[in-house]
Amino acid sequence: MSSTFRRILFIFICFIVACNYVQCKREMSLSERVQSLTDAASKKPVLRFNGEKFKQFVKGTPRNYSTIVMFTALAASRQCGICRHASDEFALVANSWRYSQGYSNKLFFVLVDFDEGPDIFQQVRLNSAPVFMHFPAKGKPKKIDTLDIQRVGFAAENIARWVAERTDIQIRVFRPPNYSGLLALVVLLALVVGLLYLRKNNLDFMYNKTTWALAALAFTFAMTSGQMWNRIRGPPFLQKTQNGNIAYIHTSSQGQFIVETYIVAMLNAAVVLGMILMTEAAQKRDDVRKRRIYAIIGLGLVAFFFSLSLSIFRSKAQGYPYSFLLK
Repeated sequence: MSSTFRRILFIFICFIVACNYVQCKREMSLSERVQSLTDAASKKPVLRFNGEKFKQFVKGTPRNYSTIVMFTALAASRQCGICRHASDEFALVANSWRYSQGYSNKLFFVLVDFDEGPDIFQQVRLNSAPVFMHFPAKGKPKKIDTLDIQRVGFAAENIARWVAERTDIQIRVFRPPNYSGLLALVVLLALVVGLLYLRKNNLDFMYNKTTWALAALAFTFAMTSGQMWNRIRGPPFLQKTQNGNIAYIHTSSQGQFIVETYIVAMLNAAVVLGMILMTEAAQKRDDVRKRRIYAIIGLGLVAFFFSLSLSIFRSKAQGYPYSFLLK
C-alpha cells in the first residue's frame, strides 16, 4: 500500500469521525426540542433531568416554552424531611396541567434531584432543597422566578397560583378526593349516637359545665394556634435549615409550620391552666396550704409560658421591643 493511499485513507477516516462528532454535538432545533419534551411529558408529566438534559432543554436556546423546575433531594441519605411531600404536591400540579383542557407545549414541569445533577445545583447556586424555579421562554430567571415557600408554602394550589403569575397559564388543581375527614366525622357521630343510646336514661353529663368548657377550650386553642391558616396555606410540617438543623418555628411573621401551631396551642393551654389554678386558689376557703400551692404553681405557669410565647413572637416579628423573663 503506497504512502499516498495511506494518507488519503487517513484523511477520509478523520473526515468521517469529525462529521460524526459534529453531528453528535449539533444543537437540537426548536421543533425537535419541543417535540422531544412533548413526547416525554405525554408519558410522564414530571420530567427528571440530569445535567446534560437540563442544559439542552431548560437552558438551551432558542425556546418558546417555560419550564417549572423543582430542585430536590429525595434520597433517604439526604434526610430532607419535606422533599417527598413537596414532590407529591409538585406532581399534583403537573398532572393537573397535563390533563387540563388548556394543555399545550408552552409549559413543562421538570424535577432535578441533587444526586442526579449536583452540577446543576452549582450552576444555579443552590445549597438547600426543595426549591421551585421558573425558567422563562426568553431570558434568565429573576428573583421573582423563585417560589418563596417560606411565605406561601408549597401546597399544589399555591404552586399553581405562582405559575399563573409567572407564565399567565391558569392551572386548576384536581386533588384526589380525601375521605379521611368524612370517615372521621362519621365515626365521631357514630360514637356520639352510641353514647347517647347507652345512656338514654341518664343524660346529666350533657349538662356538665366542665365537659363543655373543655370542648370550648380545645376549639379555641385550635383556632388561635393557626390551624385554619394551615388548612388554607398548606405549609410544611417543619423545615431543615441550611446547616442541617431542624426548624420548628418559622423565622417570619408571615409564615408558620404545622408543628409550630401545636407548640403555640400547648403554650396557650399551659397559660390557661395556670389561670385556672389561680382561680381555684381564690375560691377555696378551707385549705390554706392547698390554696397557696395552687396560687404559686398557677402563677409560675402563667409567667413562664407567657414569657416563652412572647419570646417566640419576638423571634418572628423582628424589632418587637417587649419581653418578659425570657429574651
